[in-house]
Amino acid sequence: MKNRFFTTLIGVALLGLVACNSTIKPIEVEVPKRPAGQEHAVGLTAPKLEVVRIGIIGLGMRGDGAVTRLINIPGVEITALCDIVPERVEEGQAILRKAGLPEAAAYSGSEDAWKELCDREDLDLVYVVTDWKNHANIGVYAMEHGKHVAIEVPAAMTLDEIWALINTSERTRKHCMQLENCVYDFFEMTALNMAQQGLLGEVIHAEGSYIHNLEDYWGEYYNNWRLDYNNEHRGDVYPTHGIGPVTQALNIHRGDRMTTLVSMDTKSFNGKKMAQKFGVANKDVEFQNGDHTLTLIQTAQGKTIHIQHNVMTPRPYSRMYSLTGTDGYASKYPIEQICLRPTQVEENPAIDLDNLNAHGAVPADIHAALVEQYKHPIHRDLEARAKEVGGHGGMDFIMDYRLIYCLQNGLPLDMDVYDLAEWCCLAELTRISIENGNAPVAVPDFTRGHWNDVQGYRHAFVE
Repeated sequence: MKNRFFTTLIGVALLGLVACNSTIKPIEVEVPKRPAGQEHAVGLTAPKLEVVRIGIIGLGMRGDGAVTRLINIPGVEITALCDIVPERVEEGQAILRKAGLPEAAAYSGSEDAWKELCDREDLDLVYVVTDWKNHANIGVYAMEHGKHVAIEVPAAMTLDEIWALINTSERTRKHCMQLENCVYDFFEMTALNMAQQGLLGEVIHAEGSYIHNLEDYWGEYYNNWRLDYNNEHRGDVYPTHGIGPVTQALNIHRGDRMTTLVSMDTKSFNGKKMAQKFGVANKDVEFQNGDHTLTLIQTAQGKTIHIQHNVMTPRPYSRMYSLTGTDGYASKYPIEQICLRPTQVEENPAIDLDNLNAHGAVPADIHAALVEQYKHPIHRDLEARAKEVGGHGGMDFIMDYRLIYCLQNGLPLDMDVYDLAEWCCLAELTRISIENGNAPVAVPDFTRGHWNDVQGYRHAFVE
């Protein structure tokens, strides 16, 4: 009797705790009013560009690869190249010469050389591949000088930078796209197609991450800028590879939106050791970024997202990609798996229903058949060429190809400025949550009221 009474008291206490927590209001950040006379950019289109003239800023770890990929897309001209290190510009010129193409205008030697590139009249697109701290500034300047802009990830590191990019894109009517390549990876797009075709039922939960031990790479970043950023900033500073693909499957700002997040991290165990090893440790400030950060996100339609970040500990590479639906499941790591209700494929004569159940992965032969059946149309058209040109197995080429295709045909881009905002905002919002005792934080509506105008994420194609 005494034990039963004690158990009842525990139950009442837990119910009270849940009730108390349910009334906690999330920390809210300011959502600035849309400037007068400015319209939203949901579904933004721009006049067709028969030839897309491109200036590339940043020719280090990613920039030279961009030159190689872009010259393999019809209707592209590399007009200008810029890097603070002159030798890197020359490496880009060498790629053009080897392809039998004219050299581009060259800018280097100064931290502001990129402004001269953006000032040119003969550019349509500025392609930004610099360190994170310069991404947003360059993006705003390029749009203000009449250029569309495509920015490597993360395209913005603070909410102020995000709002600056949004307001500039809305005001100038210039595209501002984040160069998120993982949304074009082969399994991610196949799973997206499965979700869009209804194979998984309604997607209600998704997971993503960037788990990649960078111990062998820290020294390759110019002036240690990436490790230095981790040294000075707490939170998920590199969320877009994980969150990008899953938000497309969840139709974020196309019928749903992220409303609240909660984040927490470990202490810095390995991070501070890396900072000392590479000479970026700040004697006045302890290394900020935890070795492992995890974030939970709620959406307006009652769905959930789980995101993780870890670049400090020995672990197999993982983007943790998975979609959980009411009738099925698809995940990529550590191995590709698909799980379905047998009723989802009962009309498919090629699939043996005796080998299916709703609590185990489908056999390898059925997995292969489903992956082939639901291969995304973009991959059917581009897979062979993408793998030939390369870039993370081909997904980088597809990213560039789709950007150019949409610009040439006057279509909305696959990723707009609000995708950029929603994926990048985790950097600052997770820090706010962690530094306030893992408190819930409200995710701003970056569309400022237009997240429900479009129903369902879709890639645009010429009719």
